[in-house]
Amino acid sequence: MLRPSGRERASGAVPAAREAGPYLTPAQAFDALYAYCAPALVRQAYLLTGRRDLAHESVERAFQRAWDHWPEVARDPDPAGWVRAAAHDWALSPWHRLRRRHRRPEPPPPEEDDRALLDALLSLAPPYRRTLVLYDGVGLDLPETAAETEASTRATAGRLMFAREVIAERLPELADPGELHDRLAELASTGRTRAAEPAAVRGGSERRARLWTRTAAAVTVVLIGSTAMTLHTAPTHYVPPVPPGETVRGVPPRVAPGPLSDEQRELRDRLRKALLNGPERLSPQAR
Repeated sequence: MLRPSGRERASGAVPAAREAGPYLTPAQAFDALYAYCAPALVRQAYLLTGRRDLAHESVERAFQRAWDHWPEVARDPDPAGWVRAAAHDWALSPWHRLRRRHRRPEPPPPEEDDRALLDALLSLAPPYRRTLVLYDGVGLDLPETAAETEASTRATAGRLMFAREVIAERLPELADPGELHDRLAELASTGRTRAAEPAAVRGGSERRARLWTRTAAAVTVVLIGSTAMTLHTAPTHYVPPVPPGETVRGVPPRVAPGPLSDEQRELRDRLRKALLNGPERLSPQAR
């Protein structure tokens, strides 16, 4: 099964919540929704990714996000659809290909028919794959599929027809939509589909929330400290800039001295002789 209740509509109140009565704590309501939807969502995410570990991670992250926004999810007309959209978005995120743990291939299904169907699914582009899983696997109608994939009804119909043609071309025995639905359910049920306990999911969400709160507080303290340091070291008055230097005009340029005259050379020679052979201090001569 790809839905909690097969191909029947899963919107509305969760059966476990209805049986428990109207007075539920948020944790009890969350646990009921998790027990109702998580196994089917793991199977859906496996069809979208072909990886069991990523499927479990996608469902856990989706429910952690639901617990972070629980007042919004609890008032949503279709809480199961809210979590399903979050799980599919995480599963099909293109950033997973950059993670080292997701670069290693996962062992394929043991049956050859299942391997062929999974290869055909993974050959589709993510929007086409998601449309096919929601319509032929989960059993949503066309407007619901279009709303969840954020596309128009006409575009969703085109994606669905193209995906069916690709599957039928590679596996002609699955040209019938009913047979395709049954085979998708069989493929999704292969291997382990056990989800984590709801208390562990809630605990992971709360730990992540505390971590983000502490990180935000640390960043705020750093910003306040840097702002205070800037205010302390910044100038408190206007300091005019030093104007650039200007060229002084009207001053004659310096020139090298010219050749000495005969009188100047005679005086120079006398001075040199007097300094060498005369007294240490020259006295002016009276004239």
